[in-house]
Amino acid sequence: MVVRTYEDEMQYLERINPHCWRIKKGFQPNMNVEGVFYVNSQLEKLMLEELRNACRPGQIGGFLPGVKQIANVAALPGIVGRSVGLPDVHSGYGFAIGNMAAFDMDDPLAVVSPGGVGFDINCGVRLLRTNLMEEDVQPVKEQLAQSLFDHIPVGVGSKGIIPMGARDLDEALEMGMDWSLREGYVWAEDKEHCEEYGRMLNADPSVVSTRAKKRGLPQLGTLGAGNHYAEIQVVDEIFDKWAASKMGIETVGQVVLMIHCGSRGFGHQVATDALVAMEKAMKRDKIEVNDRQLACARIQSKEGQDYLNGMAAAANFAWVNRSSMTFLARQAFAKMFNTTPDDLDMHVIYDVSHNIAKVEEHIVEGKRKKLLVHRKGSTRAFPPHHPLIPVDYQLSGQPVLIGGTMGTCSYVLTGTEQGMQETFGSTCHGAGRALSRAKSRRNLDFQEVLDKLKAQGIAVRVASPKLVMEEAPESYKNVTDVVDTCHAAGISKKTMKLRPIAVIKG
Repeated sequence: MVVRTYEDEMQYLERINPHCWRIKKGFQPNMNVEGVFYVNSQLEKLMLEELRNACRPGQIGGFLPGVKQIANVAALPGIVGRSVGLPDVHSGYGFAIGNMAAFDMDDPLAVVSPGGVGFDINCGVRLLRTNLMEEDVQPVKEQLAQSLFDHIPVGVGSKGIIPMGARDLDEALEMGMDWSLREGYVWAEDKEHCEEYGRMLNADPSVVSTRAKKRGLPQLGTLGAGNHYAEIQVVDEIFDKWAASKMGIETVGQVVLMIHCGSRGFGHQVATDALVAMEKAMKRDKIEVNDRQLACARIQSKEGQDYLNGMAAAANFAWVNRSSMTFLARQAFAKMFNTTPDDLDMHVIYDVSHNIAKVEEHIVEGKRKKLLVHRKGSTRAFPPHHPLIPVDYQLSGQPVLIGGTMGTCSYVLTGTEQGMQETFGSTCHGAGRALSRAKSRRNLDFQEVLDKLKAQGIAVRVASPKLVMEEAPESYKNVTDVVDTCHAAGISKKTMKLRPIAVIKG
């Protein structure tokens, strides 16, 4: 491990334009491609500060700085294009969170790495619209928040209320949202507005360990803790009226519901099991990486395929999970307003995943290639006319849902052609941490955080208040900075801004 001074490190970084920096080969050993990261002046300070701190002598432990992680990923076998860091990038396990990388499926040496997907497989965001206006919800928002909190199981050890046996779980893992549809938890049109139509076809429950299934069984249809939430939000600003109208959003003040969660303990276990298997595979196939956390296996090896099939099962678990919560949320709203979810027009606008690896076709150096695209803390953002996006969005581009942090705003963007060329159709996923969880717990007081939200007129229901500091807006980068950078860089386009009026948290 070479330790260089900050000045030496900076020789390898070069600003391409106001929103984009290049990481040259040589910044880390054996880089196959260059790295790139998107920032604005505010985010740039955070990125370079992180690097400067890491250059101080005697810095041991903790994750590598984000820029180093982007460069280490660029050294993985089979990577094509560039290793991309999005504006919300921050250090994570192996890959930085907000790092996206694509690997050539036709290259026998190309790898798949669980670190490039993350532990919470298919953690993602779903947005439902309603025909309610802010003035309908404001007077009852406390009751509505309570009702959602009562309907949706939340918190660290929360247990689901959707009846499930071991056989049901296997079917749900294999079928994804088709299972929810068969069981009557979702509407047929919900599937249309979901990435992959809510089902990855290569899912194979038989490669998933019993331990993962045991962890997953009681947790289906639960929100969990950490950065997961359900928020009642109001459309605050519309930047692109036409694209918003395609999503059924006609006016500022319309009420929507955002659900952010993933595959709970199930996905975590799938990732953990894969890392163990891959360490052995790396010894056997003599795969060299710069960082132990980048454990990986050849895509075509048994370990690689097992992981991809298990990951697909975890992705399906997450879609069923979000679907079950959609069902519970629709019930809560209908009960509150004494009508039906249908009359409230509670349709899914879209459901995006931001921790996943998928096989996609992209143009690389003028040639069409089949790639395994790892997106960790990064959202797919396909442009208009792409065959994989729903009919309703063919003209406006795929909706991209960016969840803000507790009490700040969220955004809806759309995919662009430029994003397709520069980042393999990927964009940011949220605000991105600026303070580690432990630091947040030390520096912030949970009561203060809750009072601040109340002062902003936001109804809050929290299952584990002690964890609130970790998710306080102060712990994160500013989501508006992140979204504006993506918009300015042209890798996605702003459609609307949403402001929370009630938050339900784990």
